Amino acid sequence: MEILIISATKKEIDPLLNNLIVNKTSSNFFKCKYNNFFVDVLITGVGIPSTVYYLAKSVNKNYDLVINAGICGSFSNNLEIGQVVNVVSEKFSDIGIENNNNFLTIFEAGLIDCNEKPFINGVLVNDFKHPQINELEKTDAITVNIVHGNDKNISKVKQKFNPDIETMEGAAVFYVCLLEKVSFIEIRAVSNYVEMRNKDNWNIPLAVNNLNKVLFDFIKDFNKQ
Repeated sequence: MEILIISATKKEIDPLLNNLIVNKTSSNFFKCKYNNFFVDVLITGVGIPSTVYYLAKSVNKNYDLVINAGICGSFSNNLEIGQVVNVVSEKFSDIGIENNNNFLTIFEAGLIDCNEKPFINGVLVNDFKHPQINELEKTDAITVNIVHGNDKNISKVKQKFNPDIETMEGAAVFYVCLLEKVSFIEIRAVSNYVEMRNKDNWNIPLAVNNLNKVLFDFIKDFNKQ
């Protein structure tokens, strides 16, 4: 099986790279090995544009599975800081138009049909199943260009989209992989709650540690196959 792991930043998956034999081939691409199992790692950079660009260039190399891994903010207090989740749906939450005080998505504005591929009723959906993935809590995410840190805007986005978490790249991964018909997973570890920005309440080291433990367990499992 050929696997590509992608992350926005190297810091988010450094612990995994430290457990692999790494041959660096460019500034953002690593060919890695664990025992007799090979895996490629791509660092896309933060945000939708760079993720779409670098992933679209890479998925034509016949990967069997793409794993998008990173940290995230949670809208739900039911998720714990450090918890690793399986993202099963994504939405682009801030691509659209403003109509006075109202925000309309591209679907609500009639710019794109809500069932135009790869969307299903305006949502990007992933139904990939794997025993280890099934153990993780399923979550619905939005992908944003501006990370939320304003109470009024947080309230609006929760009411409109009812998301569990937010990311800055997830929907881009869904979009490319669904169109290219490549199996994929998005796993995220909660580093903070979405609230007025207060880094004292964040725990990025815990989120990164837990995320990479799950990733390394995947690699070990695939190595056995």
